[in-house]
Amino acid sequence: MTDTPRRTVLDALHRELGATMTDFAGWDMPLRYGSERDEHLAVRSRAGLFDLSHMGEITVTGPSAGELLDYALVGNLSTLAAGRARYTMICESGGGILDDLIVYRLAADRYLVVANASNAQVVLDALRERAEGFDAAVRDDRDAYALLAIQGPSASAVLAQLTDADLAGLKYYSGLPGTVAGVEALIARTGYTGEDGFELFCEPADAEGLWRRLTEAGSEYGLVPCGLSCRDTLRLEAGMPLYGHELSQSITPVDAGLGRLVKFEKTTNEGRFVGREALAEAAARAERTPPRKLVGLVAEGRRVPRAGYRVVSTADGAAIGEVTSGAPSPTLGKPIAMAYVDAAHAEPGTSGVAVDIRGSQEPYQVVALPFYQRQR
Repeated sequence: MTDTPRRTVLDALHRELGATMTDFAGWDMPLRYGSERDEHLAVRSRAGLFDLSHMGEITVTGPSAGELLDYALVGNLSTLAAGRARYTMICESGGGILDDLIVYRLAADRYLVVANASNAQVVLDALRERAEGFDAAVRDDRDAYALLAIQGPSASAVLAQLTDADLAGLKYYSGLPGTVAGVEALIARTGYTGEDGFELFCEPADAEGLWRRLTEAGSEYGLVPCGLSCRDTLRLEAGMPLYGHELSQSITPVDAGLGRLVKFEKTTNEGRFVGREALAEAAARAERTPPRKLVGLVAEGRRVPRAGYRVVSTADGAAIGEVTSGAPSPTLGKPIAMAYVDAAHAEPGTSGVAVDIRGSQEPYQVVALPFYQRQR
């Protein structure tokens, strides 16, 4: 007997819109509403609306909230200004990544930690365990929020019709409380698509009305509802890692090429944080012997690579890496992939690289990430 997937508060609306639903991290979520390619291109050229209510919100409050997060996470969160957000990670003591997170500082003594749906309970448990000895409280707020995301070049114009919040003054990775279509929300300029856009945290009871008002306001801009399928191809083109693919407990932030997120110099907790020793060793090891590097691969043919496929040298067929994510790119018009490859084959333009697709060596070009970067 299997557990029944959870449903977001917008489940009935998704079905009304004809969405194809799928089980994702224990949630029944919209995969697509029609053509995933059309949804993808709408976000790149106009605007798309996503339901992200499966994400895991955790509130950390108290006089020592910042110090707790400095100890529990790899980043320096106590220095984060109120109203700003930061991308960071939580690691286990051996340095392996438990999850990648966005942390919003809502006030001097209040933070909102947003975890991936698949890891929300793990993150919650770890934060509660690590909170011992700190004057701070960790609260499970997963049921307190619905989360909508409007992404794309027209996102700001659509949202501006429904709020008097200073969107122009809201910097990337910032958030402010405001009212959208009469609904109280945290308006955050964050996203996972490579485009400009906003994530709106609101009370679950307000989510359907907010979705419908956003849809109405976006009609003249070509806004469309978007599912998880195009969200994946959008983040892949933008070179954004996905937990369980580019990130996992078996890899450290240093090995993932994200060592910049690890702040060894912290003013709190005498510089101590969970995983510090292991991550320092990983950094030293990387200096001596460069680890495999996360690169982009662009197909010369039409066959699509998938996670787990071997990357090989065409010279001798030796394995030199592994694909972590792959898909057809609607923007580039050809298959693309992210892969960890040996440092000797990681330089953009490296020749003699192929992906083993069911026994056939398909040639790929090594390129720098991201594949796509919006004009700012």
